[in-house]
Amino acid sequence: MDKIISEPNPDELKVLAHQQYQTSDTLSPSTVLPSPLDQFHVWFKAAVESGKVHEPEAMSLSTATPSGIPSARIVLFKQLDSRGFVFFTNYTSRKSKELEANPNAALVFYWREIHRSVRVVGKVEKVSREESEEYFKSRPIGSQLGAWASKQSTIIGEDVLTERLKNVEEKFGDNVPLPDFWGGWRVVPNEVEFWSGKPSRLHDRVRYLRNEESSVENPSWTIERLSP
Repeated sequence: MDKIISEPNPDELKVLAHQQYQTSDTLSPSTVLPSPLDQFHVWFKAAVESGKVHEPEAMSLSTATPSGIPSARIVLFKQLDSRGFVFFTNYTSRKSKELEANPNAALVFYWREIHRSVRVVGKVEKVSREESEEYFKSRPIGSQLGAWASKQSTIIGEDVLTERLKNVEEKFGDNVPLPDFWGGWRVVPNEVEFWSGKPSRLHDRVRYLRNEESSVENPSWTIERLSP
């Protein structure tokens, strides 16, 4: 394996030359679909069917406080519908509290193995209780119980989770209801960028911007090519 880091002294860490990206496809405003959601559907399916990307649904979610202090974490993308990108979480978590206070978010999908990435920026909204319940019931029973046992983002002691899990398992058994504090968020995009890695950093970048006069239900988009 090629060496990728250099440590000239104990206080320094340097990354050496990065491997060259190489994709054969051409990404431009003339080759993409009119809707970024349709284009994402094509790319996500390709990432899955390539067999190379281990976890294509993993995405970075960035949120911010009302004063603009950002935070980011990896969450799992679960659904693309006619409005946007859906994920599920605890509504009392840090990410949810920030989304409640500042309903804007950014997503990044990075599929290193096929040299593609997608960036999304938009407004957020909660999905319906019915949608959250449908997904919750599809989860493994252990994950359903875990949602009740974990007060996400709070400080806990060493053995607290084990005790909580035992208690909720005794309480619910195999019939676990959807917690009131758990459900889905949808990121409704105003901007979506598709990135395709090329040699010498001359990457292909295509950006969709939602036209201000268009509605969420029937959006229209301006499609532009960006300099790498």
